[in-house]
This record gives sequence, C-alpha cells and structure tokens, in this order.
Amino acid sequence: PGASYAEKDGTFTNTERRVQRVQKAIDPVGEALPDWQIICMLAKKMGAAGFEFESPAQVMEEIARLTPSYAGINYARLEQLGSLQWPCPTPDHPGTTYLHKGKFTRGLGKFFPLEFKEPAELPDESYPFTLTTGRLMFHFHTGTMTRRSKKLASEVPEAYVEIHPDDAHQIGLNGHKRVRVTSRRGQIELSVRVTPNIKPGVVFIPFHFAEAAANALTNAAIDPTAKIPEYKVCAVKMEPVA
Repeated sequence: PGASYAEKDGTFTNTERRVQRVQKAIDPVGEALPDWQIICMLAKKMGAAGFEFESPAQVMEEIARLTPSYAGINYARLEQLGSLQWPCPTPDHPGTTYLHKGKFTRGLGKFFPLEFKEPAELPDESYPFTLTTGRLMFHFHTGTMTRRSKKLASEVPEAYVEIHPDDAHQIGLNGHKRVRVTSRRGQIELSVRVTPNIKPGVVFIPFHFAEAAANALTNAAIDPTAKIPEYKVCAVKMEPVA
C-alpha cells in the first residue's frame, strides 16, 4: 500500500507554481511504501532501466536535469528558502513570482469573439428561478474528506440555499428556515439563507452535501463543443417547508 501524506518525504507543487518540501512526520506503517518506491519497483518488474533511485532527493535531481523550468530547484535550496516558484532555470535563480509579467510568453493576448448562447434551460412560469451551484472555502467536492474534519464541518455543517430578500418575499418565506427546491429532474430540502449579495431571480446551492445533493436538480445537457454537462445553470422553483 501507499504511504499517507504524513509518512513520506518529497515535494509539493501547487497551482501557483510554488515548489515546497514535504517532510514525513512518522515512518510508514506496516508494509506501506512511499509512492516513488512503488513506482520504481513496478518499473523494474517491467524491465525498465533508470529507476535506481535511493531517495526522493535523487528523483528531484533528475527532474531538475530533464526539466529546464526546474533546473535550479533542489532539496538544499528548498530547505534554505522554504519554497521556489518555477521557472527557476539556474541554481542561483530566485524563482519566478509572476509567470506572465508585462506580456504573455507568446506576446500579446489573443482574443476570440464568441456568439452568446443561452443555457439549455431558462426560467419560466413553472420554474421561475435560475439555480447555480458551486464551492465553499471549507469543503472540497462532495465533502468525503473535508466533512470528516470536525473543524471544517463546524464552519459549514449543512447544506443551504442562498436567495435574495425579494425572492424570499415572493415565495412567502415569512420566517421559515427551510425550503424545498425542485427542478424538472428532482427535489431537495435544505436550510435557507436570505442575502442581498445574490441577484434577484438567482439562487445558489453548494454541491458538497450528499443529503441535499445539488446535482439532483441540475441539467445534464451537453455543450456541443466542449462536451461538458451544463451543471451550473438550470430552472427551479422553491417553496417553504416546516
């Protein structure tokens, strides 16, 4: 089995291009091994050469040799500086804070005009509100990891729908704390938050909560070009529940 994050050394590169050291807190439990060792073992079993690494530091050295943007990154520098951002092409390079400063790599930006296309499903008399879904700071995807954390779960413990005060008046909320949200595909019940921060006619539901799954409502219509389901917009109706 693979070692957990707390049981292995290595590096972590985030979406800011920042490379940081990861240091194990404990030795791997039982027969668990770091990922790099498992990959090396599999490669050798398959007859591949070049997998004679003895440490993750040696793996990083090969990355630096083969990848110009990582050429100046090694464990010694990471431990001294804390982190480096690629491109970092030489051992004395400070790293690149801004990847595209002043201009893009290929020069000026290129813009393409597009013709606006309406969503596959728009509000109507039966379903007068537009639902959009999204993320919260404290949870990740369906919450299978973050909702197991007492601290994160306490920040947002349950699903909710955000609606504008005008819409709350329109549906006769009158102090009710929960609503039923229904689309042509399903319905869910959840608590309600009334806020002027959302546009009238639009409602927002985070998609992290299986017990009030936002995607039970959303529309699976496919974009003809990108082939992406239209999960971010559909028509719904709402009614207060006790």
